[in-house]
Amino acid sequence: MTAPTPLLDLDDGDALVSADTEGVLRSAAMGGAQIRATRSAVEEGALERLQGLRPRSVVVVTGAGRASRGAGILTAVLAERIGFPLVRATRTPVWVGPLDVVVVAGDDAGDPRLVQAVDAAVRRGAEVVVAAPDEGPLQAAAAGRVVMFAPRVRALTRHGLLRYFAVLLAVLRVVGSERWGDEVPDLEQLADAVDGEALRDRPNSEVFHNPAKSLASRMQGRRIVLTGDTESTVELARHGAEALLHAGRVATASELPDVLSAAGTFRVDQALSAHDSIFHDPELDGPPPASPVRTFVLSADADRMLVERRIAVLGDVDLVVASSDEGQVPSQRPELEQAAVLVGRLDMTAAYLQLIGGI
Repeated sequence: MTAPTPLLDLDDGDALVSADTEGVLRSAAMGGAQIRATRSAVEEGALERLQGLRPRSVVVVTGAGRASRGAGILTAVLAERIGFPLVRATRTPVWVGPLDVVVVAGDDAGDPRLVQAVDAAVRRGAEVVVAAPDEGPLQAAAAGRVVMFAPRVRALTRHGLLRYFAVLLAVLRVVGSERWGDEVPDLEQLADAVDGEALRDRPNSEVFHNPAKSLASRMQGRRIVLTGDTESTVELARHGAEALLHAGRVATASELPDVLSAAGTFRVDQALSAHDSIFHDPELDGPPPASPVRTFVLSADADRMLVERRIAVLGDVDLVVASSDEGQVPSQRPELEQAAVLVGRLDMTAAYLQLIGGI
């Protein structure tokens, strides 16, 4: 008995495209298009009513999954760098009033928490922006009283994180009282970076030059642990675990201190897993040992050297950063841009793993 092997070769771009009957590769590469669609809505005046507003706070109420991850990454990076409180919540706080902006985001237009959040924020006089499908109970609750950002680009629901990311960033740029610097990219700059990553991750690019395929090849045949050294990269790790779940792979995400404390267990596990499956006889040798664990640590470029020293004890570990071998200078990429690039890379990695099959 041997472990299942991949059904397709990662370097066979034509076979990958032919096997992609659900369009997961195209959908995973639509992050830049979703950001540009949000930018177009802003240019059409969607946020005109917020121009010049100096809010007491911006409250982000999200459903589970992609909306929560997008809010988590943006809040982790910007909360201490802007001139007003940026608050994440699962419902509209009771103190919200006319001086606040409430952003409600989620995939499910029938989610009662989102519907109640919109209704409560509108009743209390807050400015409300909704990033969700314009349908069902949520449409009735909004009823022309809110700014609605409905999806404009067709993509699978699991690939919607960057749309929420873009809407939240657009709101913050409009209501920000300070002058935004290069640290906070505009939506066009962000879309260019995400499209550049999608181009590097295209199916006909060989593994050696393709960051997403390279990650997929390192994940193949392993149990996967994703982690990060900051609050934002931990959110990225959780998004990666969710993306891999859709690809049929079981992965876990945790904070780096917890992963480091388990390093001894990983080493024992790797030793037990060192065997040749070709010569393994389950009747004589018993059940085959579990696949070895490989850890993937997501990090900002600026923290790379420090993180490399911290994770040296892990052994079978990969450090994943947004920079590439194609001339990108790490220090020139804002942290938010790096995060958006890694979201696209993780989505493409999961798509490749889904298509090649195996374990």
